[in-house]
Amino acid sequence: MFAKAIKEIKAGKVEFRLDKTGIIHSPVGKISFSAQQLAGNAQALLAAVVKAKPAAAKGKYIQKITLTSTMVPVS
Repeated sequence: MFAKAIKEIKAGKVEFRLDKTGIIHSPVGKISFSAQQLAGNAQALLAAVVKAKPAAAKGKYIQKITLTSTMVPVS
């Protein structure tokens, strides 16, 4: 089970969850990632969200993007 999950993640599987208000929650990296890795992961997430758009969805699908950090060292 874990081997399969690790294999899928390394192959580029993107996972995200949606809450009842339509907000997507998903990590895009860790503090050890470079800026290029974070940008690539964010682009992959956006591509996965757009690809998962239901055919019945009309209008503007992504209205706003907010990127926040968690557990950041306090300066």
